[in-house]
Amino acid sequence: MNNRKILLIVLLVASIVTRFAFFGHPNQVVFDEVHFGKFISAYYTHQYYFDIHPPLGKLLVAGFGKLFNFHPEYSFANIGQAFPDHAYLFLRFLPTLAGTLLPIIIFLLALELGMAPLVAFFAGMLVVLDNALLAQSRYILLDMFLLSFGFSSLLFYFRYKNGKGVGNLLWMALLGGLSAGVKWTGLAFLGLAGIVEFIDIIRTVQFKRLINLVLYFAVIPFVVYFSIFLIHFSLLTKSGDGDAFMTPEFRATLIGTADSQNPTIHPLNVWQKFIELNKEMYTANATLTATHPYGSKWYTWPLMLRPIYYWNGTDDSAATTSIGHPPAEEKIYLIGNPIVWWGSTVAVLYLLLTLLGNFKFSIFNFQKLKVPLILLGGYLMNFLPFIGISRVMFLYHYFAGLIFAILMFAYVIDKLPKPRNTILIILSVAAFLFIFFAPLSYGLPLDATAFSHRVWLSSWQ
Repeated sequence: MNNRKILLIVLLVASIVTRFAFFGHPNQVVFDEVHFGKFISAYYTHQYYFDIHPPLGKLLVAGFGKLFNFHPEYSFANIGQAFPDHAYLFLRFLPTLAGTLLPIIIFLLALELGMAPLVAFFAGMLVVLDNALLAQSRYILLDMFLLSFGFSSLLFYFRYKNGKGVGNLLWMALLGGLSAGVKWTGLAFLGLAGIVEFIDIIRTVQFKRLINLVLYFAVIPFVVYFSIFLIHFSLLTKSGDGDAFMTPEFRATLIGTADSQNPTIHPLNVWQKFIELNKEMYTANATLTATHPYGSKWYTWPLMLRPIYYWNGTDDSAATTSIGHPPAEEKIYLIGNPIVWWGSTVAVLYLLLTLLGNFKFSIFNFQKLKVPLILLGGYLMNFLPFIGISRVMFLYHYFAGLIFAILMFAYVIDKLPKPRNTILIILSVAAFLFIFFAPLSYGLPLDATAFSHRVWLSSWQ
């Protein structure tokens, strides 16, 4: 067995163990499960709902639940509501599986970018050992689909660039469309690959490849994206909570609305419904004014200044063993591994300053500096657009940028004369901090003193 396979197996085992440890805990609604649980249930009741994100993530979870005869008997009324049985595990399984596969995808992508196997393993392990990515993997949330599809799309693109067949372009297009079908930010992955391809076409003066650019980077992803909405509309055929967001012509297509009984209203066709819904999603995103105590500004994310409080409970068993003391509390925070977040931020700044210091060299020697330019471009494309978004945002909006930063961290390490010792030291520290913060990722009992030891900054509370 070669070195790459051994590293891949170790990475996969570590990812499975960390993601599926304490799987299903807590057996209560956690954070945005309160929203996505309702949306997923709507596919079973066929009642129309409205969300600011495209429907693929919810469709995947609902479809997987259907395979195991899940029935929407939960109201998902509020955070902390207990589930009456174990059927909710079917809804959490697919996001957890996607989160389990993400480190493998990053390992393979790093290899395609030319990094040494040990350095690629370093990048994958940093994804495994990040507590925030772990926590986001374990609940009915969408980001692991977004990241797994998006980075897989890039993986297949660079496989194509490395001469492994044009079929990889098709996989890139399909996965890129799926990523955008989870959240619009998934378009950044296709955008990055498209920019790299366009630069390559201009540099090599192979303008016939522009046809491929249009086909694989626009047409096929759009067909995938549109098809997702066809499924969405075919399942949501009845009146529901989302009616109020739509026009009378849209509502006329839904069973049980007054508009469907009005002969003067002409129902929209499926293309018109697709256009209207996407316009309304954009408007809702742009005009959302709700605030949140754990919201954060984009410029705080690289330093992880504001984690998110996801859930809390009480470890009642501690009450009998600690007479006279309050029972330990169980808390779940979306909080990252400090060495992963802060170390990767230092790597981003180092590469940015290095490339800016050699700006002319960077422009005219794109091939030589291709990898750092691509990684920095991917980082900026997944980070800077948030500057113009006025609605409340959260730390998890940085996840795609974080993974590009991790890849830059690995790239910098790869350029060291003897990176092995540095990798061992950083991974050892990362493993220690992962375990240290793990109770806040898994929702394990902590007394007040132990919790306070994990609150390193006042903004973390």
